[in-house]
Amino acid sequence: MQFLSMIRINENGTQRPDERLMNDMGKLLDEMTKAGIMIDTAGLRPTSEGVRVKLAHGKISRVDGPFTEAKEVIGGYAIIEVPSMKEAIEVTRRFLEVHGDGWNIECEVRPMERHPGGGC
Repeated sequence: MQFLSMIRINENGTQRPDERLMNDMGKLLDEMTKAGIMIDTAGLRPTSEGVRVKLAHGKISRVDGPFTEAKEVIGGYAIIEVPSMKEAIEVTRRFLEVHGDGWNIECEVRPMERHPGGGC
């Protein structure tokens, strides 16, 4: 089963990954990729480069970023393939632990449901 793990960040915060974190993260992602757990992962560009497209009452609207009303935003994601939610949480826990004590971040883990023809 595939799961989406989304990392929530304070986009206006001052925390930035240092060289140690990037090296440790690279090792963990390499291990998970070789094990067939990590399907895809990426960080997301700032909301200032994004656009929200909304459907409300039959009308489409567009809002250009940044999205100032958002305290937390999705800063990145990982698509992982494991047999259960319990194992998806364990993979996410390992990802969070790599960051160390100086970080305050959270991930949301959700099962994925594939539909013919894709989605948004």
